[in-house]
Amino acid sequence: MVDDMAERYRLAGWWTGRPLIDRFEAHVAEGPGELALVSGNSVLSRSELWQAAGEAAEEIRSVVGGNRRVVVIQLPNCAAWVVMFLAALRAGCVPATPPVTMPEAHLDHIFHLIDPALVVYAGRNRRASADEALQRAATGAATGVAVAERDGTLLSVHGPAAPPDRTVEVPDATAHLMFTSSTTGPPKAVSHTEDSLGALNLQFAERFGLNHRTAVFMPSPLGHSVGAIHGARLSMFLGAPLILQDRWDASVALDLVARHRAAFTAAATPFLVDLADAEWHGREPKLAPLRSFLCGGAQVPPVLLRRCRTEFPNTFVTPLWGMTEGGLTTCVASSTPEQVENTVGVGLPGLELRTLGTGMRLQTCGEGELAMRGPGVFNGYYGQPQLYAEHIVGDGFFRTGDLARIDSDGYVAITGRLKDLIIRAGVNISPVETENAIAAHPDVVAVAVIGWPDERLGERICAVVQARAPLDLDDVVAFCAAQGLPQRHWPERLVQVDHFPRTAAGKVRKQQLRDELVGASASTAVARLGGADSDRSAQR
Repeated sequence: MVDDMAERYRLAGWWTGRPLIDRFEAHVAEGPGELALVSGNSVLSRSELWQAAGEAAEEIRSVVGGNRRVVVIQLPNCAAWVVMFLAALRAGCVPATPPVTMPEAHLDHIFHLIDPALVVYAGRNRRASADEALQRAATGAATGVAVAERDGTLLSVHGPAAPPDRTVEVPDATAHLMFTSSTTGPPKAVSHTEDSLGALNLQFAERFGLNHRTAVFMPSPLGHSVGAIHGARLSMFLGAPLILQDRWDASVALDLVARHRAAFTAAATPFLVDLADAEWHGREPKLAPLRSFLCGGAQVPPVLLRRCRTEFPNTFVTPLWGMTEGGLTTCVASSTPEQVENTVGVGLPGLELRTLGTGMRLQTCGEGELAMRGPGVFNGYYGQPQLYAEHIVGDGFFRTGDLARIDSDGYVAITGRLKDLIIRAGVNISPVETENAIAAHPDVVAVAVIGWPDERLGERICAVVQARAPLDLDDVVAFCAAQGLPQRHWPERLVQVDHFPRTAAGKVRKQQLRDELVGASASTAVARLGGADSDRSAQR
């Protein structure tokens, strides 16, 4: 069955067998002086990027030799990330790209999974403690360490190189290792092939009309799949300029998009909120050059999408659903406003989406856990083959863990996540409807709904909000009722916080949030997070 699917993808033109490095080298030959990268004060043409990567590749080979080994690149959004990523490919190695915010325990975990030969990091990273943690993890894994300047120069290589008895090369089936967001446990190392990643880039280019002239703006971390796939890799695939932003600032982002005429971006919901809130005094509409904004990583409230049609009249804003493991759905130009607001769109060409019904039966329509199979889906969890096998059902469909509803037109509505379900009096309740209703409140900046332990019912519905003004639980409930939210989804507890713990992709770390709020007394937890807490005594 696997061979049959591979042949189908090749015949359809989604799997070409052409490596990303060959594509970019062809772009260099066609237009060496064309703009390739803008990052702060660093501006590189295609040939300059290629040359810098070639020099760094020689340094990588000095450690790795001729072996096909993993090279970890843990850098912020800067020219060095792109240079080192391309250098790893030129050295014949496999890049692994964790976010710079990954904690030490998770670094230890992934290093033992992927057995890297070298780790590249920024010597003067503003997160000094993260550098120390990375070096300790690298030492524990007997891995070499390289220091990169933010302009892309590889300064030095030190630390123990991999000993001779640990020179097992990475299989050809793995071209890039990325890591899951680890909202509920340690990260998994996601293995993609050149073909699966190339299929995603090709299909995005076709769906959104992208080419070598459509600059890609990327404020999302390159150490996350959104930044890596739809930023660095997409720009090299197209030969298009990549405009990077490291420290997020909505006003700076508006200026970068306008100045470089960026046409495409993908970023999480908090980025979109900040852009909508930002003041703009330009002569053209806000974000005018940006034709497409793909918003993913977290639920996009319908009220925000409606607002964006006014704030960004020239920009098509669509929800983006996807995983580090691949897949990907978006709305399209022909999607209705209702479809944009209430679904995450339709799958890319060739992506087969199913829901798991009664008895784990795969169904093309209806509700259940979402499963997927397609040319852009990953090929395994590196170092954890059994874990990958546990997620496969039917003829190669991957269980995503997301709950969804697929309609007769193929549009997908995400209704929750298996691990996020609130079990109240034995009834499973998805937090999505409650979150969408509360998000429409004019004073609410962000919201996450979690289960709060209750001796009688098991869990009650707790709304955690970041707001512009103090909120009262009864007022929030009344607002939810006015929105038409069924009573069974009304919040029974309200906690107000100054911020949420988030992943690099912008997802709220709900388990961490719940642990911090529930693990201590209510008063202590709220004091630590800087908020106010209220509880409704009414029993439902």
